[in-house]
Amino acid sequence: MPSLKTYDLFISHSWDYNSEYYSLIEKLKEYPNFYFRNYSVPEHDALDTKTNTQLEEALYNQIKPVNVVIVLAGMYVDYRKWIQKEIEIAQYYNKPIIAIKPRGSERMPQELSSVADTIVNWNIDSIVESIRNYAL
Repeated sequence: MPSLKTYDLFISHSWDYNSEYYSLIEKLKEYPNFYFRNYSVPEHDALDTKTNTQLEEALYNQIKPVNVVIVLAGMYVDYRKWIQKEIEIAQYYNKPIIAIKPRGSERMPQELSSVADTIVNWNIDSIVESIRNYAL
């Protein structure tokens, strides 16, 4: 059997609402025959930066090697500044953007839906399928 691809992922999220991020990570880890490396910046493994300029430069380095950028859309409105910067970096590197709708929501921020390559519901099968379909 051929070896399976390991996907390099950057998951945009807010430290103030880590539960959705960690829930997604756990579901991805448990998904059968799906392997990934996590290039995200969780609170417990923060980037060593002191200024916004350093943080932006570090985010360019984090996103550059990934196959796809995933945006948890429920956090976009409240944390627009840095999530938007991550989206701009993804676009700079021509990385596909997968937007995940908030649980139980039909609405998506227009700014996000207009740049996402695909929008999926909070369903692990749909998320993994999108990663497999859109990852570079």
